[in-house]
Amino acid sequence: MSSSGSQTLGGQSRCGWLLGPSLDKIIKNAAWRKHSHIVAACKSALDKLETLSDDDSSSSSTPLYGVSSDSDADSLILPLILAIDSSSSKVVEPALDCCYRLFSLGLIRCEIDPSQQPPSLIFRLVDSICKCSSGLGEEVVELALLKTLLSAVRSSTVFIRADCLNQIVKTCYNVYLGGVNGTNQICAKAVLAQMMVIVFARVEADSLLTSFKTVSVTGLLEFNDRNLNEGSSILFVQNLINEVVFTNVVEVVNHDSAANLLPEMSEKPESSADYYEFELRRGDNKEDFGTSSYTKIRDDGVMVFKNLCKLSMKFSSQEQPDDHILLRGKMLSLELLKVIMENAGPIWRTNERFLNVIKQFLCLSLLKNSALSVMSIFQLLCSIFESLLSKYRSVLKSEIGIFFPMLVLRVLENVLQPSFIQKMTILSLLDKISQDSQIMIDIFVNYDCDVDSPNIFERTVNGLLKTALGPPPGSSTTLSPVHDLTFRVESVKCLVIIIKSMGVWMDQQLRIGGEIGVLRNNNNASDNNNNDSPLVDSSTSLGGDEVTLPDFDLHQEAAISEHSTATLEQRRAYKLELQKGISLFNRKPWKGIEFLISNKKIDVTPEAVALFLKNTSGLNETVIGDYLGEREDFALRVMHAYVDSFIFDGMDFGEAIRFFLRGFRLPGEAQKIDRIMEKFAERYCKCNPTSFSSADTAYVLAYSVIMLNTDAHNSMVKDKMSKTDFVRNNRGIDDGKDLAEDYLGALYDQIVKNEIKMKAETSVPQNKQTNSVNRLLGLDGILNLVWKQAEEKPLGANGDLIRHIQDQFKEKSGKSGSCSYYDVADVAILRFMVEVCWGPMLAAFSVTLDQSDDKAATNHCLQGFRHAVHVTAVMGMQTQRDAFVTSVAKFTYLHCAADMKQKNVDAVKAIIAIAIEDGNYLQDAWEHILTCLSRFEHLQLLGEGAPSDASFFTSGSNTTSETTTTSEDKSSSLRSGGFTTNLKKKGTTLQNPHVVMAVVRGSSYDSTSFANNNNNATSAGLVTPDQINNFISNLNLLEQIGNFELNHIFAHSQRLDSEAIVAFVKALCKVSMSELQSPTDPRVFSLTKIVEVAHYNMNRIRLVWSRIWSVLSDFFVSVGLSENLSVAIFVMDSLRQLSMKFLEREELANYNFQNEFLRPFVIVMQKSNSVEIRELIVRCLSQMILSRVHNIKSGWKSVFMALTAAAADERKNVVLLAFETMEKIVREYFPYITETETLTFTDCVRCLITFTNSRFNSDVSLNAIAFLRFCAVKLSEGGLICCNKENVPAAAADDDHDHHDLSIIIPSVKEAAADGQTLLLLDNNNNNNKDENENASSYWIPLLSGLSLLTSDPRLAIRKSALEVLFNILKDHGHLFSRSFWITVIGTVIFPVFENVNNNNNNNNNDKKEKGAAATPNTSSSSWDSETCSVATRCLIDLYVNFFGVMRSHLGAVVSLVAGLLKNPAHGCATTGVSGLMRLVGDLGSLLTEDEWSCIFLSLKQTSASMISGLLKLIRIMDRIDIDMPNVAHSSFDDNDDDGDTFTTSNATIEDYYDDDNLQTAGYVVSRIKTHISTQLLIMQVTTDVYNMQQHLLKASSVKIVLEIFSQTVYHAHELSMEMGLHLKLQRACSILEISDPPVVHFENESYQNILNLLHHLLTSDPSMSEEMGIEAQLFTICKQVIQIYLNCSRLEHKKPPPVAVRWILPLNSAVKEELGARTSLLVSALRVLSEVDKGCFRRYLSTLFPLLVDLVRCEHSSREVQPVLTNLFQTCIGPIIMEV
Repeated sequence: MSSSGSQTLGGQSRCGWLLGPSLDKIIKNAAWRKHSHIVAACKSALDKLETLSDDDSSSSSTPLYGVSSDSDADSLILPLILAIDSSSSKVVEPALDCCYRLFSLGLIRCEIDPSQQPPSLIFRLVDSICKCSSGLGEEVVELALLKTLLSAVRSSTVFIRADCLNQIVKTCYNVYLGGVNGTNQICAKAVLAQMMVIVFARVEADSLLTSFKTVSVTGLLEFNDRNLNEGSSILFVQNLINEVVFTNVVEVVNHDSAANLLPEMSEKPESSADYYEFELRRGDNKEDFGTSSYTKIRDDGVMVFKNLCKLSMKFSSQEQPDDHILLRGKMLSLELLKVIMENAGPIWRTNERFLNVIKQFLCLSLLKNSALSVMSIFQLLCSIFESLLSKYRSVLKSEIGIFFPMLVLRVLENVLQPSFIQKMTILSLLDKISQDSQIMIDIFVNYDCDVDSPNIFERTVNGLLKTALGPPPGSSTTLSPVHDLTFRVESVKCLVIIIKSMGVWMDQQLRIGGEIGVLRNNNNASDNNNNDSPLVDSSTSLGGDEVTLPDFDLHQEAAISEHSTATLEQRRAYKLELQKGISLFNRKPWKGIEFLISNKKIDVTPEAVALFLKNTSGLNETVIGDYLGEREDFALRVMHAYVDSFIFDGMDFGEAIRFFLRGFRLPGEAQKIDRIMEKFAERYCKCNPTSFSSADTAYVLAYSVIMLNTDAHNSMVKDKMSKTDFVRNNRGIDDGKDLAEDYLGALYDQIVKNEIKMKAETSVPQNKQTNSVNRLLGLDGILNLVWKQAEEKPLGANGDLIRHIQDQFKEKSGKSGSCSYYDVADVAILRFMVEVCWGPMLAAFSVTLDQSDDKAATNHCLQGFRHAVHVTAVMGMQTQRDAFVTSVAKFTYLHCAADMKQKNVDAVKAIIAIAIEDGNYLQDAWEHILTCLSRFEHLQLLGEGAPSDASFFTSGSNTTSETTTTSEDKSSSLRSGGFTTNLKKKGTTLQNPHVVMAVVRGSSYDSTSFANNNNNATSAGLVTPDQINNFISNLNLLEQIGNFELNHIFAHSQRLDSEAIVAFVKALCKVSMSELQSPTDPRVFSLTKIVEVAHYNMNRIRLVWSRIWSVLSDFFVSVGLSENLSVAIFVMDSLRQLSMKFLEREELANYNFQNEFLRPFVIVMQKSNSVEIRELIVRCLSQMILSRVHNIKSGWKSVFMALTAAAADERKNVVLLAFETMEKIVREYFPYITETETLTFTDCVRCLITFTNSRFNSDVSLNAIAFLRFCAVKLSEGGLICCNKENVPAAAADDDHDHHDLSIIIPSVKEAAADGQTLLLLDNNNNNNKDENENASSYWIPLLSGLSLLTSDPRLAIRKSALEVLFNILKDHGHLFSRSFWITVIGTVIFPVFENVNNNNNNNNNDKKEKGAAATPNTSSSSWDSETCSVATRCLIDLYVNFFGVMRSHLGAVVSLVAGLLKNPAHGCATTGVSGLMRLVGDLGSLLTEDEWSCIFLSLKQTSASMISGLLKLIRIMDRIDIDMPNVAHSSFDDNDDDGDTFTTSNATIEDYYDDDNLQTAGYVVSRIKTHISTQLLIMQVTTDVYNMQQHLLKASSVKIVLEIFSQTVYHAHELSMEMGLHLKLQRACSILEISDPPVVHFENESYQNILNLLHHLLTSDPSMSEEMGIEAQLFTICKQVIQIYLNCSRLEHKKPPPVAVRWILPLNSAVKEELGARTSLLVSALRVLSEVDKGCFRRYLSTLFPLLVDLVRCEHSSREVQPVLTNLFQTCIGPIIMEV
């Protein structure tokens, strides 16, 4: 121990270390006489300290640490109390400093409870400290006092209870209100705020050991007391607060145990905004008060909170209306409440007691203080409300629903005469709460979607819109222009923050962009400082968060209803329909009720309607009264139900009628009042049966009360009704008796003193949303009374209104729907929010951006547009999104650049930002953005002086190749970002003056091109030099945006998702189309960007790229068909570049995308009218094939389709160019075309077939046919199936299609025909490769069918070549075909060849019919008939014979085809048919079965029969014409109504009096008859030859058919010869026309001769068959017919002898003799046959023959051949028979 006194002063205890120096200072500063007792006490304490030492075991039982007994502690504390009470500043100051150190270092350890008796010495010490400030009034003492009190409250070892804590707060209040200077007052305010932070932090933790926040003195001066700041006062006070809070512990002793009892202090933080945390390390022995005071802490906190609320509700008296001290105290209380609410924790939301305190005291304080006009108080109220809204909205739903309209909306919607500070406060409040996205969502969900709540969000947005638009034009306002501009900017800023918050919330829910945590971000101190920044960098997040602790944790602790979006949508729709019904009811009640019933908002019952009228807010009370008074049945029942819903039990009559009339206004019509009062009286008497003797009494009294109320409270009534008058008027109303006079007098006094009125009397119309919402809340009267107070006055008499609002709170809290708090996480709720706010936001942003040039305002608007587009685009709201995008696009002013300003350039920047940020969701809106970019690029080029795109189009070359080069140069130049020639310095000279003029004049936004305004030269004169200069200066503004930003959008397209890139490409194509379609100034900016975008996105997945190319393909086709040749060439060249790029990628097998990619070439090739375009396409394809042949897979299909179109082109150079390409493909690249997809072989074949039809060069056609044969060779070798990419090209080069070996030897005809085993063996051998063969066979059909069609080509060389190649292919490779495929080949390839021949022959016949009999035959047709038919028939028969085994089933068809040639009028075809048929029968005769023979003869029979029917129709024509001849008998044939065509000709030898048409017809008929006869005879000849050749093989069935053929022909020939009238007409016509007659007689003779020979042969050669078929009878019948025909010709018929003897017979004329001569040979043949038959057979038929033979003897003959044969017959056959008789 040191010898120094100061070192030993106070002893060795801890208390001594602190108390000793302080007591010594007190002794030195005290006056010995005046303060002798203080000096004595101090010395006694010092002596005591010398004897004390720290006693750890007893430290918890005394208030002073280390003091073992209470008496010792009292002796040590007493000097301090005496010193503080001394009223001497020199003595008080060291005492306060000592107390401060005792409290700060935790040496005082006790609970200070004033309720303890006797009071503790520590309480006396605190009480003395609190009282010492009243008399001293010195600055130092006041500061020491505040410092000490704060240290006492801050100490974790001292528990200050209720009254003591109140006393401390009151003391600080007094210092604040009456402090020596401003610094002390600020310090008192800061100390109080810090106390509140400490107290309520402990309340939150329910413990003295907790962390708390250090207050910011600067923040406490935000609303008040800024004038108190004296230079460095704020810094001084802040340091004082920090000193008290962060006092470091001084080690006064070296005991190890000290660390267990003293608080462990952390280092002083760098800023006062940081949290200070400490923890008391307790020993094993805990303090008693620490355990027992678990609920005392919170009790004291509630008491302090209530007292602060009560202090805030103190109002000045009427005697002192301007009590500024009271006002300052009120403001201080509100500021302290604000601090408490800002720092409050979850307990205020979860603890029912604390929640009730807020509702009962704080909300009441807000309500009462809202009546004051002091702006500082209003600002404080708004700040407190902000805290309530951000933290307690989930538990104060009803209260916020009332305060929000009261505080915020009322001021916000006041546009004409607002207070600047007040409205700026509200805008600042909205700015803050809007930054918390969850607040805006919760407000909309819980109020705008709640039926019983106001539309807060909607009204807020609409109010901001009104403020942004400013006062309406023509209205009177007190706003200055500066204030109005400030309001506009701030309101727009609020709208921007709202839509931004919606976007932030949406992004959080969808997890769009960046890392988003579950909880909202709290580290936004910097965000709040940057809120004034108008623009946010595009790379940063679009949102910021609220500073204060949000309400998110309540969603886990409180009972919150989680409703789905669908449910909220229903609630929202229900509310809107209900409000619509209420509005309709207030105008037309009947329609309103009908609307609500039809929409099922109320039931169709009187009770439901009555309940609606009684309980629904917002209804017009006057309309309700009128409706209830109606006499209609339903309205009357509603009124009864309405009255019956009241319960009047136990109510006084006056009270009952007042209660009844509070919900509606009585109508003015007496009858309506009568009905209502009548029902009321009935209901009252029913509820109170003993009140009156009858309901009539109540009815009359009710009327009397109504009259009294009107009389007493109507200012228009001068002579008021007295009580005596009222009593007199109601005498005898109780069934003749009087009511008690006292009763009536009391009723009179009640009505006179208190008017009967509705809940809220209001005269304001209900068409305003503000009033309707106030009515919805029942606040009209309250708000009117509150806000009419222009100065600070107590509510006093309006206490009942306050109670009424409290009743409203209770009523709403009792409704489950109103109190339920909804928490929604589904972003779909934003759809409904956007539907509410997008219109006002669009109007606010657009009007502000249009009218204002203020940088901040325009930046806010553009930022709002960006956020609005983001929300609407992501939510898929197309209409709203397009509206915002279109507005921004219009504000770019790119369509009228002469009027551009900086804000318009900023709009362009905004457009670019939108495109980059929200490109995935823009969809159709891309068109507006890309249109702006196109216009921007146009202006850039004009500013740079670059030549227009049209200059490239107008300077094209003549040849296609040169044009292609030009387009390539153009494309590369455009993609390089500019031109290297013709550039002029901007501002001096501009290129393209006409275009510049058009741009300067401007156009509407919707116009597609500036040049559209440049339609005439006169308009150019409207542009002045000043406008040009302004335009050039505006172009300088565009330099702010470089090409990088412009091109970044297109480069960024590769980051768009699959849906967005398709929409982007669609829009780009549409914009490009509008650029290219300009008639005067076509541009290719977008077209070049299309190529770039396609390059950027070519690596996308196949599915996405297919969709992209589907759009691009249509675009290229559309532009490729453009009438502007230069544009079309440029587009096709761009397509070529893309194709070359795309073909660099390899395609896998069986994919079709290359084909789709190249399809535009095909479509344009097929549809383009431009030769240059078609030639360009061929060249492009040729180039692609040469350079990318190894990668082409499915693209071959499009290549061949395009070449096919080129092969059919009308221009020779296109055809030849295409064939060169085709020749190279076939000769050099044939293996590649089927490398991955064999179907392309079919396309190749079609292309070659099209080339064969070329009319320009026969060599092309012949070469194409040769290539077809080459394809057949490759096909037969299996090249399409087993193609090898490495070895096939070499094989293809070595192959010679004219000389190749077949791997299978064709079997002989007989072997193949025997049983078809060869083909079966072939099928069996190839059974394992059946699928491959079937696939390969499908490739033969197009090739063979194409050659089949070529056989009808009008060119002989092509026809013959096609026929030969076709049948050679079939003959050479037919062994590879299966049976089923042969059937297909026969039906689709072979038969159509002959169908073409037959169709051609029929056409020739029709042509002859039209041209006339004398017409010259068509030489080409004759050539076809004679040569082609011969070749075709020969090839067919050869093929059939060689492949008879597989083609056997088609025998009938083949024979029919060959037999059909017999009908051909050309001699060559008929001869060919005969030879072919004979060869067929000759080669296959022994192989044919009976059925096959029958098939052959049936075909001949059908051929013959088909000609007969046609001839009969032709003969009917002659029946209807006249050749100037006598009447003749009609033919035995039936008439046919079918009309024949007229054969026309001209004959110079015809007499004038003959009908030319009839003669021409007759001549045509003659020609047809001749042809017919020759054909029929030819058929009979063929039949006879076949029969004679193969008769040994024929069976009875075949012979029968042969007989049918002959019989059919005989019958037809005989009928034809019997047409006498026809013969006469034809003979006359032939004589006139000088042509020979038809050989009808010859036809008949030959027919009979053939059948006669056949029958005779059968009878003699095969008796058994003859007997079976009845040949004998047929033979004699034919002989009879022959004899009879001869007799008819000689005009001698077998008939009865005439009654009169014939005297002479006339000789025959020459014509008859000539005919008889022609028939003589037939007659002789018949007679000889008769003479050669068996005698017995002759005898059987003699009876019928003899008369005919006798007539032959009698008739005259023209030839001597008849008599010898006839004589022989009589001698050899008839004579012996007669002799026998």
